[in-house]
Formats: sequence, C-alpha cells, structure tokens
Amino acid sequence: MAKIVFTLFSLALFLNANDIYENNCVSCHKSLPVSIDKYFYRYLLKYSSERSVKEAMTTYLNNPTKETTIMPEAFIKRFGVKKATKLDEKQLAEALDIYWDKYKVFGKLK
Repeated sequence: MAKIVFTLFSLALFLNANDIYENNCVSCHKSLPVSIDKYFYRYLLKYSSERSVKEAMTTYLNNPTKETTIMPEAFIKRFGVKKATKLDEKQLAEALDIYWDKYKVFGKLK
C-alpha cells in the first residue's frame, strides 16, 4: 500500500512539474513566430554552461529588459519585451530544469 501511495505521489509531482513548464512557458511561446527551442540555443551559444544559462534566464525572466534580452533588436521592436514571470523562485527553477532537460544537447550528440 505504501508503495502505491508513494508511486502516485511521485507521479503527481512529476505531472505538476511538467504542467509548470507547459502552462507557463510553452503556452505563451506558441503564439510567437520563434519556437521555444530557438531561445534555448541562443542562451546556450551565449552562456555555454547549464548553470550560466539558468542564471541568465532566471535574471531575465524575473526582470526582463531590452538590455538583457538575447533576442535581436528587430524582434523586440516587433513584439516588445515580455512581462516579468509570475512564477515563484521554486516554480521558475522547476520550469527551467524541464526546459534544460528537454533541449540540452550534451549527452545527445553521437
């Protein structure tokens, strides 16, 4: 019985974490002409490491400015700078962990 409860609890946490990413990241990016993976690769090219990418994204998402965006000027002129995230620190970290795991190239190249 304890194993079943633990398994269900773990599954609920996993699904909730994915919901954080899907509902708060993917849902907004669907309306943009640049797919969400392109942002990841821009961050990866500029910041290189997982820690640096996540730090830069956290900083930007908490306080987005024209000066700290990785998007080109033409994109910002057309779509503007996004609004600050409403996710708390833990939720944002979970969403970025999911994002990183989904698009990271390390360990996937052969």
